[in-house]
Parts: sequence; C-alpha cells; structure tokens
Amino acid sequence: MKYALIFLLSMALVGCSSNDELPDVTADTGEQQIYEQAQRYLRSNNWDLAVRSLQLLESRYPFGKYAEQAQLELIYAHYNGYEQEAAVEAADRFIRLHPSHPNVDYAYYLKGLAAHSANEDLFSRFLPTDEAERDTSQAREAFAEFNQLVTRFPDSPYSPDARARMLHLRNLLARHEILVANYYFRRGAYLAAANRGRYVVENFQRTPAVADGLAVMAQGYILLGLDDLAEDAIATLALNYPDHPNLDKNGEFKSVYTLDGLQRNWINKASFGLFFPPTPPQFDTRPKL
Repeated sequence: MKYALIFLLSMALVGCSSNDELPDVTADTGEQQIYEQAQRYLRSNNWDLAVRSLQLLESRYPFGKYAEQAQLELIYAHYNGYEQEAAVEAADRFIRLHPSHPNVDYAYYLKGLAAHSANEDLFSRFLPTDEAERDTSQAREAFAEFNQLVTRFPDSPYSPDARARMLHLRNLLARHEILVANYYFRRGAYLAAANRGRYVVENFQRTPAVADGLAVMAQGYILLGLDDLAEDAIATLALNYPDHPNLDKNGEFKSVYTLDGLQRNWINKASFGLFFPPTPPQFDTRPKL
C-alpha cells in the first residue's frame, strides 16, 4: 500500500512537471520564436498555452522588443480564458508600467470587460439569469474602468463600445436598487425601501428604473404614514410617467396599500383575513421576456 501511494504521488508530480513544459520550447528558443508560437496559440483560441507562452516570453526577455506587446496580449488571453481576476491584475500592471503606451486605452477596455464578467459563474454563461439580482460590486468597478477610458481617451476606437456598456451598467445598477427595495418591502423595512427608491431617482436619472423608484418612494411613504411625501412622489410619477401600472386613469396610486388605506379583496374580508391576505408590494415594470 505504501509503495502504491509513493508511485501515485510520483506520477502526479511527473504530470505536474510535464504540464509546465511548453511544446517545441527549449532553453535556447529565441524571443521571436516564442512570440510567434504565442500568436499561433492565440489564433487557435488555446488560451492556456497562449498565457504560458507570453509569460515565458516576458520572463526570458523582459526588455526584448516583444515584451510590452506580450504584456498587453496576456490581458487578452487571460480574459478569453475566463481568468477574469488575472486579466484585471495584468491590465493594472500594464497601465502602471506603461501609462503612455499608445495602446494603453486597450488595457483599460479589457480591464472593464474583465471586471464586468468577473462575477459570472458557469451556469450564467449558458443559462439566462437576471444580472440585476447578482452582486453588483464588479459592475460598479467595470463602470469606473470604462469611465476612465472614455474620459482619458474620448477618441479611442474602444470608447463607443465602452459608452454603450456604461449605459447598460447604469441601467443594471439602478434596477438592482429597485430589487433591493422590493426585498425590504417583503421584510417590512419600509424606510429602507423608500430610501432605495429615492436613491434611484436622485442618482440614476434617465434610466428606466426611475419610474419604479418613484413608485417605491410613494409606497414606502404611504406605509410609513408620511402622506405629504407620498403625495409628492405620486404627483411626480403621474406627471412624468402617466402610464405607469401603479397609476389609474385619474393619476391615483394603485396598490394593496394606498392613501385610502389597505385595499383588501372581498374574500379576505369575508374570511376575516384568513384567505388571500395582502402581499408585500413589489415593483418591477420591465418587459417580461
């Protein structure tokens, strides 16, 4: 048994060492040969070998003519190999070492892409999921990176796509706040819900979530007994979004909880609250997919 374990351990070590070796690379392989090999791996989408080739190139020839290009392409290889944290680190390093490089805008762009997709799991790549329900810390980081790109390099060929992604991220962050407000309604934390709605209205103007933000504010203030604030929110909602589903044709607020009190259906009333109890209000007027 002991010898079997030793044999298996030695085989594992041999396997690990062989995996660290690159095909067709010897101690005297030249800089251009390694770079050309890395290009072949990139073209064939062999991201793991591309990463290892580029790292080898930089370690052997740190001041060679391909060193800076290898550092830039390493970001790309990490990103496409779903190594998002490594891509962000490689981009940070490139930006720090080469702030005046003619292609540093590409490093900012790749860093934004990597940050945006850093919290995707295996299932979200293949199954439709609601981005707004996920942790948004990476989305905020991606927005900041894209914002640096468009601010510092407004004429960059990557800036138009970065601006489009920023618009998507801004809408995503606003919608996330509405979903958090809905969670607070379910927990009975009405002040926290109202504050989330107000945050959307104040910080995410011109996003589709603003209408729901006003509805959240109105509902939260109603439940808190702050009728004056609720009326202001309802009036603003009716003025700017008269077709919102929480408004009737007269611009009055429609919900289980209105300014006139709790709206119970007749079955709930007849059963003394036993059947069909009021449910926590929820707001999400996005088109259903």
